[in-house]
Amino acid sequence: MRVVVIGGSFGGMTAAYNLRKRLAPSKCEIRLISKERRFVFIPSLPWVIMGSKTLNQISFDLEKPLARKKIDFVHSTALRVDPQAQKVVTDGEEHSYDYLVIATGHRSVNEAVPGLGPFDGPAHSPMSPSEAEEAREAVKRLLEDPGPMVIGCAPGASCLGAAYEFAFQIDHLMRSKKIRHIAPMTFVTPEPFLGHMGAGGMGRARQFLEGEFEERSIRYFTSAAISKITESSVKLADGKGFESRFSLIIPPLAGVNAMIESPGLGNPKGFVPVDQHYRHQEFPNIYAAGVAVAFPPVDETLVPVNFLKTAHMTEQMAAAVAHNIAVDISGGEKRARLLFAECILDMGDGAARMKLDPVRPPRNVADISEGKRWLWAKRFFEHYYLWKAKRGKTVSRGLGW
Repeated sequence: MRVVVIGGSFGGMTAAYNLRKRLAPSKCEIRLISKERRFVFIPSLPWVIMGSKTLNQISFDLEKPLARKKIDFVHSTALRVDPQAQKVVTDGEEHSYDYLVIATGHRSVNEAVPGLGPFDGPAHSPMSPSEAEEAREAVKRLLEDPGPMVIGCAPGASCLGAAYEFAFQIDHLMRSKKIRHIAPMTFVTPEPFLGHMGAGGMGRARQFLEGEFEERSIRYFTSAAISKITESSVKLADGKGFESRFSLIIPPLAGVNAMIESPGLGNPKGFVPVDQHYRHQEFPNIYAAGVAVAFPPVDETLVPVNFLKTAHMTEQMAAAVAHNIAVDISGGEKRARLLFAECILDMGDGAARMKLDPVRPPRNVADISEGKRWLWAKRFFEHYYLWKAKRGKTVSRGLGW
């Protein structure tokens, strides 16, 4: 019996570790295919941009901890999947499977708006390690020569929290250097109100964020559709325009090319349709977790806002996938889990913790609390998570995503 896992980030690593916890090597071979050799704690990329962390501090090599758990590691890019033949095609190889876990993450759709970048246009992005390092250099230049900033999200974005986090952190840093008064900030978002986050709202988040933006002199525009980004401006579809020396914009996301190149596996955007057990709707031996999963939006909005996706939610899906595959192999009861979201927003001089349970309304919990203790909790959890993951262990419940 062989389970192949595509993806070496939160979804793939968590699924592989949990599968091994439930299935001994004598019963099941597990093979993880990843285009990246290193695991990166993606929620800490804003700290990389701000210069308070390096990539080495928030990452580790995957091969050793996987080998310790007797999980085969293949450093290669998945090109396509043949669900009929039950094979994954990589660079020059084919990998057969009995069960497949798709945890391939996303592709940034920078072509959706002219100027989205940084490698396709002038806007900066926190969506990948290389983009975070590029943005870090741009922030250094901005601090040396301050000017107008535009921060926000493009239509169809789903990882909106990173934009808020960066806005608060750059505001705090510039205030500490006494240069914020010469660097006006504009925040633009497709959300119908601040704090929608692709979840239809997060308790008192709207009132909280509106108050914080007002206090910090951050001008904001909601239901805003960015239509063009240049070196010196950001334009909206309604004709508004903002001067900008620095822009950081969250792009819309799609599934990776391997899903597009695998007929019948993904929807037109490359996301994988699943049932309540995170099993593919047509191929019962294929499961998916994380950003790769197709989720409908929580509500209809004037400008498209996609469903909230976080690393914390990815871990929940991956754990359920591992449980359900183990049940398929060894017997037992499948798990259908309602996702909840728990995240900490680093605001530079403090933090806010937000929790939704479940993510889709109506909810049992929609809570927000603030204080420096949450900032310390976020920093501690990053260290704790990396310490555990390097040793081949998972974290069942987490903060700071």
